Amino acid sequence: MAGREYLGGFEQVVLLAVLRLRGDAYGMRVRQEIEERTGRRASIGAVYATLARLEGKGLVSSHDGDPTPERKGRARRYFSVTAPGVRAMNESRQTLASLWQGLRPAGATA
Repeated sequence: MAGREYLGGFEQVVLLAVLRLRGDAYGMRVRQEIEERTGRRASIGAVYATLARLEGKGLVSSHDGDPTPERKGRARRYFSVTAPGVRAMNESRQTLASLWQGLRPAGATA
């Protein structure tokens, strides 16, 4: 369908992590949230590449925080989900729910 933004699995995971972290969504914290919630390792490179791709699609936006001494004067880059990002997540959720509808769990007997 025209105008719809289809999301890959890891894109969905990253968007959900950013949503959960609200104002505290910077790269390393997003990675930690993913690992804590999924029990799977995520490379920081994959997280940053996905955040950049999502920002390019207009699904997240970013801004620099204040420089901090513990980061040797460098600022963290914080991410937030945009309205189109929320719509894309809702569409993905609805699509998956529609596909699951009427299916029995694996291994279920008739």
